[in-house]
Amino acid sequence: MLSRLNELIWADWIWFPEGYGWDDLKDHDGKVFPKTRDLWAVLPVSLCFLIIRQIFEQTIALPLASLLGVRDKHRDCVSPNPVLESHFCSKSKHPTQRSIESLSKQTGCSVRQVQRWFRRRRNQDRPSKLKKFQEASWRFTFYLLAFFAGLAVLVDKPWFHDVKLVWENFPKMPLLTSQYWYYMIELGFYVSLVFSVASDVKRKDFKEQIVHHVATILLISFSWLVNYIRAGTLIMLVHDASDYLMESAKMFNYAGWKKTCNFIFTVFAAVFIITRLIIFPFWIIYATGVYPLSLYSTFFGFYFFNGLLVVLLILHVFWTGLILRMVIKFLPGNDIVEDERSDKEETESDDEDDCGKPKNGHVQNGHSVLNNHRKRD
Repeated sequence: MLSRLNELIWADWIWFPEGYGWDDLKDHDGKVFPKTRDLWAVLPVSLCFLIIRQIFEQTIALPLASLLGVRDKHRDCVSPNPVLESHFCSKSKHPTQRSIESLSKQTGCSVRQVQRWFRRRRNQDRPSKLKKFQEASWRFTFYLLAFFAGLAVLVDKPWFHDVKLVWENFPKMPLLTSQYWYYMIELGFYVSLVFSVASDVKRKDFKEQIVHHVATILLISFSWLVNYIRAGTLIMLVHDASDYLMESAKMFNYAGWKKTCNFIFTVFAAVFIITRLIIFPFWIIYATGVYPLSLYSTFFGFYFFNGLLVVLLILHVFWTGLILRMVIKFLPGNDIVEDERSDKEETESDDEDDCGKPKNGHVQNGHSVLNNHRKRD
């Protein structure tokens, strides 16, 4: 039964146009074609990326951060409070007003003190500016190298200049060594991002990022299996074209280089919109989803591949909205660009006291503490 199910899943008519199939991807006459087993190489590649990243962040990103003047803001630690800590960890990091009043009675702290404790506790869990800089510098380095490496791989290929040629001789297109390594490195990097997602900086678009990573991994893997490699390389190049600019803008943002950050971000916004909302849909998706209709009858693999491209396009539209919001914010007042996806620290008033921690000796909130009784706000 399992054998029958396997045959059904990998049936030629599901993944290829009529008249073609998996037999067309068998090596012959010195020509090599992509194989399913090749994807196993992605695991050691992704592991290497995780190791190289740790070394890079400590030996290159840290000294670079110091050189650019990146400094972490001092954060006051909360005073130990088992009741509040238990609520923070097990129930909610953002307690309701009713919960705050209940916690105030349980701990003997004022409502304002409880609110301040939770603000400080949330700030403690937020990633430091230095950690954000390290992550941005790592991604900047990869995206920059990947873009120019991809450009070197593709610039002399006919389908780089005429995207319709991605279907020439399909699926009997032999695999080039440069294409093999381009695929393994790109796919290995995105797999490493999935492995490191638990420790990476979590932003407001965390769920969208996960969807993006999964869709990208599926897209790259599927295009490898059915030899959509020419289209796949173009898609990867288009996506890498703007990413390194965004990461470099974030690096200068963390360093406080306002004018440099604003300039790079403006360039990034223009490149992002051109590559993701113009070139990607009107050249790439047209070449993979519209032009083939004049060559082949439709099949499931055709819909699956282009469906993943549409998912990426929807995410591009979503991120364009965030980008335009940032552009609108910094242009009028020429302020520094802040990543709309970042979880910003909450500010505190200087006149607020920490829970259970008197501010000026025995004076609490401007009132003396008598008989261990604190005046409530």
